[in-house]
Amino acid sequence: MLLMPTLPVPTNLLALTEPQMVKFVRARGWPNYRAGQILRWLYRRRARAIAQLTDLPSRDRSALAEIAIVGRASHCTVLPSQDGTRKLLLTLDDGLMIEAVLIPDDDRLTLCVSTQVGCMLDCGFCLTGTMGLKRNLKAHEIVDQVLTAQDRLKAGERITNLVFMGMGEPLSNVDALEAAITCLTDTSWGLAWSPRRIVVSTAGLASRLKRVAALGVNLAISLNATTEELRREIMPAASEISSLKSLLAACRRYPLAPTRRLTFEYVLLANVNDRPMDAQRLTTLLRGMKCKVNLIPFNEFPGSRFHRPPDRDVLRFQATLRQAGIDVFVRKSRGRDVLGACGQLGDLPAGRESVTLTPIESRC
Repeated sequence: MLLMPTLPVPTNLLALTEPQMVKFVRARGWPNYRAGQILRWLYRRRARAIAQLTDLPSRDRSALAEIAIVGRASHCTVLPSQDGTRKLLLTLDDGLMIEAVLIPDDDRLTLCVSTQVGCMLDCGFCLTGTMGLKRNLKAHEIVDQVLTAQDRLKAGERITNLVFMGMGEPLSNVDALEAAITCLTDTSWGLAWSPRRIVVSTAGLASRLKRVAALGVNLAISLNATTEELRREIMPAASEISSLKSLLAACRRYPLAPTRRLTFEYVLLANVNDRPMDAQRLTTLLRGMKCKVNLIPFNEFPGSRFHRPPDRDVLRFQATLRQAGIDVFVRKSRGRDVLGACGQLGDLPAGRESVTLTPIESRC
């Protein structure tokens, strides 16, 4: 039997870091500045094909096309919500899918970005947590969500904020997260994002918080419980990694810049963690911290045992924190009709195709 020769795997240019790109162009015998040219085409101009790199000589483009590709997501489906939110379903090279969400809010347009396919954690109030972890995203797959969202903006739109709050636990994929944020914030060839407009959210990997500080971005901690027992019940894996006590201690040690503060996210679950005693305990836990609190009324999804609390309980919880001098806001639920709201990203369990959703409400 004759064996067919194995063709070399083309290099994905989008997967190369700046040092790797310099090494790549040197191996071709090209000058170093070619690396910057290629990177600017990939990130600033969102090139999808090597033929678009028109400031490279045609012979170089032809040579490059024989050995390299621009590895963007192969397909993107956009699900529009009645409130203007858009959920993007991106198909990766291996056929797996990830989700990103464009969220309009007055003069802001926020992109919620995923870092994993599925999630390593099993938080009971999050649909992604029911999927398990399929794999970590690579840095270029994280950045591609931003590039793809930019491709689909309407005339006059621009993304103003990035939040790493989509599918997955960002700090469990911290190397790729760091590399992606480097591309996003680089001012010479990257997207030149201000770190002040980027938020990284974690369910509580306390030992890795200092790596977020080094990136200069904002940090949000998904707290959701005021006792160790309740945290173990609703966030078992996160609780095993970092207890509530160790997480809050790490937050108190976190090196905040003078003008920054921590954000604590608290998903309100009816008759679970939304009672007056929970609010009182939360004020005690956060006493003395430079922080704000985002309250997130639970966004329902098929198969969940939790329920969304009524508005009166949400406002009562908020009032207790305000009386203690804590800046506290109620997160507006956006995109719930397309399962695009916080906690709703991911694959639905088999056999569960629909759910009666609470009507989308105005800002509390």
